[in-house]
Amino acid sequence: MTNWPEYEAGLRHRGSLTLWVTPEALSRWQAPRRKTRGGQHRYSDLAIETTLTLGLVFGLRLRQAEGLLESVLQLIGLALAVPDHTTLSRRARTWHRPTNGMIARFRRRDQCMFLSTAPACRSTVPASGWRRSTAPEHGARSRRSWRKLHLALDPDSGEIIAHTLTDQDTGDVSQVAPLLDQIGGPIGQFTADGAYDGKSTYDAVINHSAAVAIVIPPRVNAAERIDDRPSDQRDQHIAAISRDGRMKWQASNGYGKRSLVETAIGRYKSIIGRRLRARSLPVQQTEVAIGCTVLNRMLACVRPKSARRKAKEA
Repeated sequence: MTNWPEYEAGLRHRGSLTLWVTPEALSRWQAPRRKTRGGQHRYSDLAIETTLTLGLVFGLRLRQAEGLLESVLQLIGLALAVPDHTTLSRRARTWHRPTNGMIARFRRRDQCMFLSTAPACRSTVPASGWRRSTAPEHGARSRRSWRKLHLALDPDSGEIIAHTLTDQDTGDVSQVAPLLDQIGGPIGQFTADGAYDGKSTYDAVINHSAAVAIVIPPRVNAAERIDDRPSDQRDQHIAAISRDGRMKWQASNGYGKRSLVETAIGRYKSIIGRRLRARSLPVQQTEVAIGCTVLNRMLACVRPKSARRKAKEA
């Protein structure tokens, strides 16, 4: 590692309790008055997100997260009401990620970086199959249910640019389009493992970005089409593998970058945790969305820079 001092300082910074709130965040802490019939929210989505984020970063339950934010705001002299744990639990079911840009310290910035006007040279690397056990409801069976996290990663920056959380029965290929819908700009390369091989994946990716390069290893028994239609990218991959071998195909197409998603999933498990705290799926989806935002912010602090060490001569 060539930047160990900076990386070590960044790791310490992840545990910092320094909190600053912009004037825009102060003005939007209280929910705007609704113009339709129904109850009036006291707290905005920003206040809910801030409290849930602090609890997720420091591994706190809702009551403890409420107490932490309340004490921190008192120390810095801000007379802001903190959402109570009941409100946090209820509002987490309907929380939506803000789309009005960065107005507080905990606002996500990865979409702004991805939706730049530069040419589409970035790659998205999707992965799925991450299972998280959830505790059973009170009085329900003791059999545990599972959730699967599907990620799309920018391999250049390491940021998570799209994510979905589904139940255990949802197929991986079905989440390609929802992941791509979260990415507003064109992508240059789509890399995934062999589980995504198929016409539906190719159609979804090309519909999103017509000039995208798709790197998915075809199945072992895959064969080229024998009709009169021109060969597509999948046929070219099959021909290259049969001619040069699968390992050479992986090296020439940069397929090894797909392992970065496995690294991101491991990072989520080690930093955020291996278990979901929430019980219902909508609240779990909110928890994962905030968790991905937390990881992106931590990664923005500093990234390790590694270089291959030359072997010493005998």
